[in-house]
Amino acid sequence: MPEPLTPPPPDPASSSLRERLWRIIFLADTKAGRAFDVLLLVLISASVLVVMMESVEPLRRVHQQVFFNLEWIFTLLFTVEYIVRVLVVRSKRRYVLSFFGIVDLLSVLPTYLAIFLVGSQYLMVIRILRLLRMFRILKMARHFGQANVLLNALRSSSPKIAVFLFAILTLVSIEGTLMYLIEGAHNPGFSSIPQSVYWGIVTITTVGYGDVAPLTVAGKVLASFIMLTGFSIIAVPTGIVTAELGRELRQVGMDRRRCVECGWTGHDPAANYCKHCGHQL
Repeated sequence: MPEPLTPPPPDPASSSLRERLWRIIFLADTKAGRAFDVLLLVLISASVLVVMMESVEPLRRVHQQVFFNLEWIFTLLFTVEYIVRVLVVRSKRRYVLSFFGIVDLLSVLPTYLAIFLVGSQYLMVIRILRLLRMFRILKMARHFGQANVLLNALRSSSPKIAVFLFAILTLVSIEGTLMYLIEGAHNPGFSSIPQSVYWGIVTITTVGYGDVAPLTVAGKVLASFIMLTGFSIIAVPTGIVTAELGRELRQVGMDRRRCVECGWTGHDPAANYCKHCGHQL
């Protein structure tokens, strides 16, 4: 019987090159890695600036071809970079499905889509999300712990804020309907209930565009009530998030030691005795 085919041993040169590229692209612990990341951030910033400048009509008329060429140069560079990342990364599936992997892919797609969909090149502004890599370059990863505290506070307060927003939406729907009944007959700004609800949202949030205003005495009285209501409720979401943030900060500051006597946790960091039963920690 013929001997079973065995895969050839990996080429040490290619493995070494792949390892070096992986370290340069995904890490910043070497001079080459930091230089690559700084260059990448400069290119990302320049590409986003080009997209923004192209949206200015006078500049687009004069430099349209320059903008077009720069967009394709940046796109081709980022495409090559993305392909190399996929080739050298140790876990391709994990990278492709990760946050940065998806952002890296989306940052190159708009230029190709612009061939078929006019105007989609402006979606390249999503490249600005890639600037988050500066946390690694500037050694700011330690600040992610504080960011997690804020995210946990927002996550914990989201049900309360959702209930609050639902209550506000119900309130402005009722007030907008009342304003439609009062002003709709002779005020074109309140021509429908949705239009009146829009006015109620603008008013209760104290934004006050001024594009729609009541004309009758009853409408002005109702508008005054909505304005005063807006002042009284605008601080509610802030209070909810602040309370949850304070709770998260207290949790972070607590000692995780467990009392062997009663099992209590959450002691002060400098505590020598359990504050629940008095047993020595």
